[in-house]
Amino acid sequence: MCRLMNISRSGYFKWLGREVPASESENLEIAQLVQEYDDRLNHILGYRRMTLFINHYNGTAYNRKRIRRIMRAMKIQSVIRKKGKQYTRRSGTETAENILKRNFLADKPNEKWATDVTEFKWYEGKAVKKLYLSAIIDLYDRSIVSYVISARNDNNLVFRTFDKAIALNPGATPIFHSDRGFQYTSKSFKYKLQENGMTQSMSRVGHCIDNGPIEGFWGILKAEMYKLQTFTSRSDLQAAIVKYIHFYNEERLQERFHGQTPMQVRTAALNTDNPEQYPIPFNPRIAKFKAKFAA
Repeated sequence: MCRLMNISRSGYFKWLGREVPASESENLEIAQLVQEYDDRLNHILGYRRMTLFINHYNGTAYNRKRIRRIMRAMKIQSVIRKKGKQYTRRSGTETAENILKRNFLADKPNEKWATDVTEFKWYEGKAVKKLYLSAIIDLYDRSIVSYVISARNDNNLVFRTFDKAIALNPGATPIFHSDRGFQYTSKSFKYKLQENGMTQSMSRVGHCIDNGPIEGFWGILKAEMYKLQTFTSRSDLQAAIVKYIHFYNEERLQERFHGQTPMQVRTAALNTDNPEQYPIPFNPRIAKFKAKFAA
Protein backbone atom coordinates (compact mmCIF):
# COMPACT_ATOMS: atom_id res chain seq x y z
CA MET A 1 0.00 0.00 0.00
CA CYS A 2 2.82 2.41 0.88
CA ARG A 3 4.61 1.62 -2.39
CA LEU A 4 1.46 2.22 -4.47
CA MET A 5 0.74 5.52 -2.69
CA ASN A 6 4.40 6.59 -2.92
CA ILE A 7 4.91 7.11 0.84
CA SER A 8 7.49 5.70 3.21
CA ARG A 9 6.73 2.87 5.63
CA SER A 10 8.17 4.89 8.52
CA GLY A 11 5.96 7.85 7.62
CA TYR A 12 2.88 5.63 7.56
CA PHE A 13 3.56 4.11 11.00
CA LYS A 14 4.36 7.53 12.43
CA TRP A 15 0.97 8.77 11.19
CA LEU A 16 -0.77 5.65 12.49
CA GLY A 17 0.51 6.15 16.03
CA ARG A 18 0.11 9.90 16.25
CA GLU A 19 -2.23 11.66 18.66
CA VAL A 20 -5.15 13.28 16.80
CA PRO A 21 -5.34 17.05 17.60
CA ALA A 22 -8.53 18.24 19.30
CA SER A 23 -9.37 20.61 16.43
CA GLU A 24 -9.10 17.83 13.85
CA SER A 25 -11.26 15.55 15.96
CA GLU A 26 -13.85 18.31 16.27
CA ASN A 27 -13.76 18.87 12.50
CA LEU A 28 -14.56 15.19 11.97
CA GLU A 29 -17.58 15.54 14.28
CA ILE A 30 -18.73 18.63 12.37
CA ALA A 31 -18.27 16.77 9.08
CA GLN A 32 -20.57 14.01 10.34
CA LEU A 33 -23.22 16.61 11.23
CA VAL A 34 -22.84 18.28 7.84
CA GLN A 35 -23.34 14.97 6.07
CA GLU A 36 -26.34 14.13 8.26
CA TYR A 37 -28.18 17.41 7.61
CA ASP A 38 -27.27 17.43 3.94
CA ASP A 39 -28.73 13.94 3.46
CA ARG A 40 -31.80 14.56 5.64
CA LEU A 41 -32.76 17.85 3.96
CA ASN A 42 -32.02 16.72 0.40
CA HIS A 43 -29.01 19.02 -0.24
CA ILE A 44 -30.90 22.31 0.24
CA LEU A 45 -28.57 23.89 2.83
CA GLY A 46 -25.81 26.32 1.92
CA TYR A 47 -23.06 26.99 4.43
CA ARG A 48 -24.99 29.81 6.15
CA ARG A 49 -28.11 27.78 6.92
CA MET A 50 -26.00 24.67 7.57
CA THR A 51 -24.31 26.70 10.33
CA LEU A 52 -27.73 27.74 11.66
CA PHE A 53 -29.03 24.18 11.78
CA ILE A 54 -25.90 22.70 13.39
CA ASN A 55 -25.63 25.42 16.05
CA HIS A 56 -29.40 25.50 16.77
CA TYR A 57 -29.90 21.76 17.22
CA ASN A 58 -26.55 20.91 18.85
CA GLY A 59 -26.06 23.86 21.20
CA THR A 60 -22.81 24.90 19.50
CA ALA A 61 -21.45 28.19 18.20
CA TYR A 62 -19.34 27.20 15.21
CA ASN A 63 -18.21 29.93 12.84
CA ARG A 64 -19.81 29.85 9.38
CA LYS A 65 -16.37 30.13 7.72
CA ARG A 66 -15.34 26.89 9.40
CA ILE A 67 -18.51 25.16 8.20
CA ARG A 68 -17.85 26.48 4.69
CA ARG A 69 -14.29 25.06 4.66
CA ILE A 70 -15.54 21.67 5.79
CA MET A 71 -18.37 21.65 3.24
CA ARG A 72 -15.93 22.56 0.46
CA ALA A 73 -13.60 19.74 1.50
CA MET A 74 -16.57 17.35 1.39
CA LYS A 75 -17.77 18.81 -1.95
CA ILE A 76 -21.18 19.55 -0.40
CA GLN A 77 -23.16 22.57 -1.56
CA SER A 78 -26.77 23.66 -1.82
CA VAL A 79 -28.78 23.14 -4.96
CA ILE A 80 -28.46 25.99 -7.45
CA ARG A 81 -31.49 27.75 -8.85
CA LYS A 82 -32.05 28.44 -12.51
CA LYS A 83 -33.09 31.87 -13.70
CA GLY A 84 -36.82 32.35 -14.04
CA LYS A 85 -38.65 32.92 -17.29
CA GLN A 86 -39.66 36.31 -18.64
CA TYR A 87 -43.42 36.77 -18.60
CA THR A 88 -45.59 38.78 -20.95
CA ARG A 89 -47.48 41.86 -19.85
CA ARG A 90 -51.17 41.75 -19.09
CA SER A 91 -53.78 44.37 -18.40
CA GLY A 92 -56.91 43.90 -16.32
CA THR A 93 -60.21 45.59 -15.81
CA GLU A 94 -59.65 46.69 -12.17
CA THR A 95 -56.05 47.71 -11.48
CA ALA A 96 -54.53 49.46 -8.46
CA GLU A 97 -51.47 51.57 -7.71
CA ASN A 98 -48.30 50.07 -6.28
CA ILE A 99 -48.89 51.23 -2.70
CA LEU A 100 -46.32 48.82 -1.28
CA LYS A 101 -43.48 50.32 -3.36
CA ARG A 102 -41.11 47.47 -2.47
CA ASN A 103 -41.28 48.24 1.25
CA PHE A 104 -41.41 44.59 2.25
CA LEU A 105 -41.07 45.28 5.99
CA ALA A 106 -44.01 45.25 8.42
CA ASP A 107 -44.25 46.18 12.11
CA LYS A 108 -46.82 43.56 13.08
CA PRO A 109 -48.58 40.47 11.74
CA ASN A 110 -51.40 40.97 9.21
CA GLU A 111 -50.21 44.45 8.27
CA LYS A 112 -49.06 43.52 4.74
CA TRP A 113 -49.90 40.42 2.70
CA ALA A 114 -48.57 39.44 -0.71
CA THR A 115 -50.00 36.77 -3.00
CA ASP A 116 -49.41 35.00 -6.29
CA VAL A 117 -50.06 31.75 -8.20
CA THR A 118 -47.34 29.42 -9.46
CA GLU A 119 -47.34 26.36 -11.71
CA PHE A 120 -45.98 22.84 -11.25
CA LYS A 121 -45.77 19.98 -13.76
CA TRP A 122 -46.15 16.26 -13.25
CA TYR A 123 -45.98 13.46 -15.80
CA GLU A 124 -48.44 10.72 -16.66
CA GLY A 125 -46.52 8.62 -19.15
CA LYS A 126 -45.62 11.04 -21.94
CA ALA A 127 -48.43 13.43 -21.03
CA VAL A 128 -47.56 16.59 -19.09
CA LYS A 129 -50.08 17.57 -16.42
CA LYS A 130 -50.18 20.81 -14.45
CA LEU A 131 -50.93 21.74 -10.87
CA TYR A 132 -51.33 25.27 -9.53
CA LEU A 133 -50.51 26.65 -6.09
CA SER A 134 -52.00 29.89 -4.80
CA ALA A 135 -50.53 31.28 -1.57
CA ILE A 136 -50.57 34.37 0.64
CA ILE A 137 -47.44 35.39 2.58
CA ASP A 138 -47.31 37.75 5.56
CA LEU A 139 -44.48 40.25 5.16
CA TYR A 140 -43.97 40.57 8.93
CA ASP A 141 -42.76 37.03 9.58
CA ARG A 142 -42.66 35.61 6.01
CA SER A 143 -45.05 32.82 7.00
CA ILE A 144 -47.49 31.32 4.53
CA VAL A 145 -50.86 32.51 5.83
CA SER A 146 -52.93 30.29 3.54
CA TYR A 147 -52.62 28.27 0.36
CA VAL A 148 -54.76 26.22 -2.01
CA ILE A 149 -53.70 23.64 -4.61
CA SER A 150 -55.77 23.05 -7.74
CA ALA A 151 -55.59 21.60 -11.24
CA ARG A 152 -57.18 24.81 -12.58
CA ASN A 153 -55.73 28.31 -12.52
CA ASP A 154 -58.96 30.27 -12.23
CA ASN A 155 -60.76 32.81 -10.06
CA ASN A 156 -61.99 30.09 -7.73
CA LEU A 157 -58.40 29.15 -6.82
CA VAL A 158 -57.54 32.69 -5.75
CA PHE A 159 -60.88 33.33 -4.05
CA ARG A 160 -60.57 30.14 -1.96
CA THR A 161 -57.06 31.15 -0.88
CA PHE A 162 -58.33 34.57 0.18
CA ASP A 163 -61.35 33.16 2.05
CA LYS A 164 -59.11 30.67 3.86
CA ALA A 165 -56.77 33.47 4.97
CA ILE A 166 -59.70 35.50 6.32
CA ALA A 167 -61.10 32.47 8.17
CA LEU A 168 -57.70 31.88 9.83
CA ASN A 169 -57.17 35.59 10.60
CA PRO A 170 -60.59 37.13 11.33
CA GLY A 171 -60.58 40.90 11.40
CA ALA A 172 -57.30 41.25 9.51
CA THR A 173 -57.16 44.32 7.24
CA PRO A 174 -53.72 44.27 5.61
CA ILE A 175 -52.46 46.00 2.51
CA PHE A 176 -53.07 43.24 -0.04
CA HIS A 177 -50.40 43.16 -2.75
CA SER A 178 -50.42 41.10 -5.95
CA ASP A 179 -49.34 41.22 -9.56
CA ARG A 180 -51.78 42.10 -12.35
CA GLY A 181 -52.99 38.56 -13.01
CA PHE A 182 -56.53 38.24 -14.32
CA GLN A 183 -57.84 36.89 -11.01
CA TYR A 184 -56.66 39.92 -9.03
CA THR A 185 -57.90 42.49 -11.55
CA SER A 186 -61.46 41.14 -11.60
CA LYS A 187 -64.30 43.21 -10.19
CA SER A 188 -65.34 40.30 -7.96
CA PHE A 189 -61.96 40.19 -6.24
CA LYS A 190 -61.88 43.95 -5.77
CA TYR A 191 -65.28 43.69 -4.10
CA LYS A 192 -63.99 40.97 -1.73
CA LEU A 193 -61.12 43.24 -0.66
CA GLN A 194 -63.41 46.21 -0.09
CA GLU A 195 -65.87 44.05 1.83
CA ASN A 196 -63.09 43.08 4.24
CA GLY A 197 -61.67 46.59 4.60
CA MET A 198 -58.40 45.88 2.78
CA THR A 199 -56.33 48.22 0.64
CA GLN A 200 -55.33 46.80 -2.73
CA SER A 201 -51.82 47.23 -4.10
CA MET A 202 -50.43 45.90 -7.40
CA SER A 203 -47.03 45.46 -8.98
CA ARG A 204 -46.20 47.63 -11.94
CA VAL A 205 -46.37 46.03 -15.38
CA GLY A 206 -43.23 44.00 -16.10
CA HIS A 207 -41.72 44.47 -12.59
CA CYS A 208 -41.74 41.05 -10.88
CA ILE A 209 -39.49 42.39 -8.10
CA ASP A 210 -42.41 44.54 -6.92
CA ASN A 211 -43.81 41.27 -5.54
CA GLY A 212 -40.43 40.05 -4.34
CA PRO A 213 -41.29 38.12 -1.14
CA ILE A 214 -43.79 35.70 -2.70
CA GLU A 215 -41.62 35.32 -5.81
CA GLY A 216 -38.74 34.52 -3.48
CA PHE A 217 -40.83 31.88 -1.74
CA TRP A 218 -41.61 30.21 -5.08
CA GLY A 219 -37.90 30.11 -5.80
CA ILE A 220 -37.12 28.53 -2.43
CA LEU A 221 -39.90 25.95 -2.70
CA LYS A 222 -38.92 24.87 -6.21
CA ALA A 223 -35.17 24.83 -5.54
CA GLU A 224 -35.41 22.90 -2.27
CA MET A 225 -38.20 20.48 -3.17
CA TYR A 226 -39.74 20.48 -6.65
CA LYS A 227 -36.62 20.50 -8.85
CA LEU A 228 -34.96 17.74 -6.87
CA GLN A 229 -37.33 15.04 -8.12
CA THR A 230 -39.69 14.09 -10.95
CA PHE A 231 -43.35 13.57 -10.06
CA THR A 232 -45.47 10.98 -11.84
CA SER A 233 -48.73 11.44 -9.93
CA ARG A 234 -50.77 14.39 -8.77
CA SER A 235 -51.16 12.97 -5.28
CA ASP A 236 -47.39 12.67 -4.79
CA LEU A 237 -46.77 16.23 -5.98
CA GLN A 238 -49.59 17.63 -3.85
CA ALA A 239 -48.36 15.77 -0.76
CA ALA A 240 -44.81 17.06 -1.35
CA ILE A 241 -46.05 20.67 -1.58
CA VAL A 242 -48.07 20.34 1.64
CA LYS A 243 -45.12 18.75 3.44
CA TYR A 244 -42.70 21.44 2.30
CA ILE A 245 -44.94 24.35 3.29
CA HIS A 246 -45.24 22.81 6.78
CA PHE A 247 -41.43 22.50 6.87
CA TYR A 248 -41.03 26.12 5.70
CA ASN A 249 -43.44 27.52 8.31
CA GLU A 250 -42.58 25.31 11.26
CA GLU A 251 -39.04 23.97 10.85
CA ARG A 252 -36.99 25.99 8.33
CA LEU A 253 -34.72 28.26 10.37
CA GLN A 254 -34.23 31.74 8.89
CA GLU A 255 -31.12 33.81 9.31
CA ARG A 256 -33.18 37.04 9.13
CA PHE A 257 -34.85 35.94 12.40
CA HIS A 258 -31.58 34.76 14.00
CA GLY A 259 -32.37 31.06 13.73
CA GLN A 260 -36.11 31.17 14.38
CA THR A 261 -38.83 29.80 12.11
CA PRO A 262 -41.57 32.04 10.64
CA MET A 263 -44.20 30.53 12.93
CA GLN A 264 -42.07 31.06 16.04
CA VAL A 265 -41.84 34.77 15.21
CA ARG A 266 -45.54 34.98 14.31
CA THR A 267 -46.76 33.13 17.41
CA ALA A 268 -44.67 35.29 19.73
CA ALA A 269 -46.03 38.49 18.16
CA LEU A 270 -49.66 37.35 18.15
CA ASN A 271 -49.47 36.27 21.80
CA THR A 272 -48.31 39.63 23.11
CA ASP A 273 -50.67 42.41 24.18
CA ASN A 274 -49.00 44.91 21.85
CA PRO A 275 -47.71 43.21 18.68
CA GLU A 276 -46.07 46.45 17.47
CA GLN A 277 -43.76 46.38 20.50
CA TYR A 278 -42.66 42.78 19.89
CA PRO A 279 -39.17 43.07 18.37
CA ILE A 280 -38.07 40.76 15.59
CA PRO A 281 -34.48 39.74 16.48
CA PHE A 282 -32.08 42.41 15.26
CA ASN A 283 -30.70 41.87 11.78
CA PRO A 284 -28.36 44.49 10.23
CA ARG A 285 -29.83 44.05 6.73
CA ILE A 286 -33.41 44.54 7.98
CA ALA A 287 -32.33 47.54 10.05
CA LYS A 288 -30.74 49.04 6.92
CA PHE A 289 -33.98 48.74 4.95
CA LYS A 290 -36.05 50.14 7.83
CA ALA A 291 -33.79 53.18 7.98
CA LYS A 292 -34.11 53.64 4.21
CA PHE A 293 -37.91 53.67 4.22
CA ALA A 294 -38.09 55.76 7.40
CA ALA A 295 -36.05 58.42 5.64
